[in-house]
Amino acid sequence: MAVLVIDTCLAACQVGLFEAGRMLAGASEPMERGHQERLAPMAKEVMTAAWAGFDRIAVTVGPGSFTGLRVGLAFAKGLSLGTGQPLVGLGTLHALAASADPDRPAAGVIDARRGLVYLQAFDAGRTLTEPEVLPVADAARQLQRLHHRFTLVGSCAHAVAGAMGGLADALDLAAPDLATLGRLAEAATPGGDLRPLYLRAPDAKLPASALPA
Repeated sequence: MAVLVIDTCLAACQVGLFEAGRMLAGASEPMERGHQERLAPMAKEVMTAAWAGFDRIAVTVGPGSFTGLRVGLAFAKGLSLGTGQPLVGLGTLHALAASADPDRPAAGVIDARRGLVYLQAFDAGRTLTEPEVLPVADAARQLQRLHHRFTLVGSCAHAVAGAMGGLADALDLAAPDLATLGRLAEAATPGGDLRPLYLRAPDAKLPASALPA
């Protein structure tokens, strides 16, 4: 089974084609913006390089950049509709945590802005908490209550580790490891309509003149 993986939720645009635990071809480019323009050409480059089709499409569904996750999800859904191949969704926090040592406690920690972080904790792949958005100090207390030494992974890893007083390790990743995404995608089960995981409202607001009366 070959799986096409798409990730645009954070500060990178990533596409990989995997089969039987091996990456046939992949590309990852750091970027804060521009996922929409780069994603389709990147997917074409990856599939051309591998000279292979795919039996499943996996896409990260958030939390993360509001625009980025919508870009990836829309592209994946369109590709699924056009090819008839099933979709699976991958949580960004899970993918970040799994990018550390998969056999040890780890947590995905992403900057949600305004002093907030997105947080989810795992132990050897087993879910310990649900995805949530918290102030940095509350995130630190949440992890301390679990009585594990975590590796914190993501854009706010060092901030939360600092708030824990050195009781956690920090790994600052801008985006999940592409090979890890491929491993999670191959193990995931397709099913259901994929929806973006936002966890909070966007900062951008419609101007008053654009709101309905």
